[in-house]
Amino acid sequence: MSDLPTIPVGAPKPRGRGTVIALGALAAAAVLAVGVNVLTDRYLSGARVDLTEQRLYTLSDGTRRELANLRDPITLRLFYSRRLGAAVPVFGAYADRVREMLREYVALSGGKIRLEMLDPEPFSETEDRALGLGLQAAPLNNEGEQVYFGLTGTNLLDDERTIPFFQPDRERFLEYDLTRLVHELSNPSRPVLGLISSLPLNGDPRAMMMRVPGAGQPFQVMTQLRQFFTVKEVGPDTQSIPSDVQVLMVAHAQDLPAPALYAIDQFVMRGGKLLALTDPHSESQAARPDPTGRPAGPTSSSLDRLFNAWGIEAPSDRVVLDQRGAWRVRAAPTDRVGSVDYLAWFTAQGESLDRSDVATAELNGLAFASAGEVRKRQGSTVELTPLVTASPQSQLVDAARVRQAPEPARILADFRPDGGRHVLLARVRGILRSAFPEGPPALPEGVQRAPGLPAHVQQTSAPANLVVGNDTDILEDRFWVRVQDFFGQQVATPTADNGALVTNLADTLAGGDSLISLRSRGESLRPFTLVDSMRSEADARYRQTERGLTERLQATERRLRELRQGPSGAATGANGGAAAGAGTVITPEQRAEIDAARTEILNTRQQLRGVQRELRQGIEGLETWLRVVNIALVPALLTLFAIGLAVIRARRRAEARG
Repeated sequence: MSDLPTIPVGAPKPRGRGTVIALGALAAAAVLAVGVNVLTDRYLSGARVDLTEQRLYTLSDGTRRELANLRDPITLRLFYSRRLGAAVPVFGAYADRVREMLREYVALSGGKIRLEMLDPEPFSETEDRALGLGLQAAPLNNEGEQVYFGLTGTNLLDDERTIPFFQPDRERFLEYDLTRLVHELSNPSRPVLGLISSLPLNGDPRAMMMRVPGAGQPFQVMTQLRQFFTVKEVGPDTQSIPSDVQVLMVAHAQDLPAPALYAIDQFVMRGGKLLALTDPHSESQAARPDPTGRPAGPTSSSLDRLFNAWGIEAPSDRVVLDQRGAWRVRAAPTDRVGSVDYLAWFTAQGESLDRSDVATAELNGLAFASAGEVRKRQGSTVELTPLVTASPQSQLVDAARVRQAPEPARILADFRPDGGRHVLLARVRGILRSAFPEGPPALPEGVQRAPGLPAHVQQTSAPANLVVGNDTDILEDRFWVRVQDFFGQQVATPTADNGALVTNLADTLAGGDSLISLRSRGESLRPFTLVDSMRSEADARYRQTERGLTERLQATERRLRELRQGPSGAATGANGGAAAGAGTVITPEQRAEIDAARTEILNTRQQLRGVQRELRQGIEGLETWLRVVNIALVPALLTLFAIGLAVIRARRRAEARG
């Protein structure tokens, strides 16, 4: 028989050892949690998971390339007044997204971007600093408190770029705005825009010598471009595009010789950005006589030799008519009407503009005149993305109908929409092969080849980026801007967004592939469509009930006025004041009707208040229910999961004990 002590059956187990084990488990769990946090912060600080539907916090490849190519450090300072987010939650939510986006920029910059977040309190040095950097202050309340929500950036050369105020309605372009700011700080010099054109875009010295008021001035679009670019004119006799030109604009360049076409071709083959505008009929040229004073000759232009090789077509023998947005012009004297829609001149607006491209997303309307279409050649592999298209109410017709003495009334009478959405302006992207596979063309007799020309390139090493349009009258002042003389100063008032379009296109092309590839992103502020729908339905039901009750109330009040006037009331107006005294006598029956009408009015008003109260309570109840769901749903699910897990473990223990 053993001498070891025995534990009686059914006696409680000793608790000292179990308590020690439990405390040890808790301590181990705490150490494990701390260790995981330390390791995560040390090795996974840059790891993020973007679970938003539109990938709002995931930067595009273009931005990643821009950040990876940063050479010098950049400092970004976000000025955000917390009072703004507290007072207006929309700005608070937007500020969260801006902060997270900027942190992502910092994480991907490899230490080249430093971020500071500042809260400019009223009357503080930080507020003075924000004002000094050009940030825009917004009034928060009637007391005049100013708040800020902007960003400034500086580089080693103390160049500054600023976003004065983050407007929520521009949230779709947040990444573009931030990447552009970083790009400009990384490349602070003003980009060079080359220009080849047969139009006097930079002014007509001949017209200025004639001293005609307003004649010979530069086109307004060039005035705008010079605010952002260094414009360099390139002659049609050039053999090579200057190496400092980043964007080349070829607008209505007529009869370019082969060496100039070759220079454009090689500029694109070497990665240059091209904005090419041709025209089946230039209204601008047609309105200007030639140097001899005679009407202009051929008014069309094309780059067919280049476009055909690149897989693009911009026909110069057809123009687009568009009934939607057509301009009204003066009719011919033989017509009975005073004015008529001229379908060859129209304003593209609404769905005709690509809202996903930053160059056209915020434009309202673009004026076109005798425009042609742009399309891919059959079998072409380039990617053609329309920026501006004609409406479904459009048709292609022979360009001869608008070149010589066009007849707007007859064009309108013969108009038959073909249902096509003809592309007027498009981005073209893809690997392009040279239009001169045999190499440089022969030069005219007596012309020497320029020294130091770069070697011939057979095709682009990376996808080329072009913008191609088939109308140059988008540059003509009279179609999109009014210029007036105001005490000796020229004041331009745009009537269409043509100037902004050209500037935006050149700007995106100058920004390089990183900016070109950026498209508008989604908005973080998602509307509660279901709630809005339920609210609209409830409001509609209320309005129907209210309308019925209001009509009944008005009828009762009208009846009450009639009863008060009495049966002689009608005679009062007819017979004058002599009968008025008789109308003041009210019979008992009339009194009873008046009392009943008053009671009905009170009841109707009470019902109206009840309907209003029910609508308000319904909306408030719906909002409360949604708030409870948003706050308590996840904790409730976790609690249920924990309870279920505990029940399962208890059952397993019970089964293990037998």
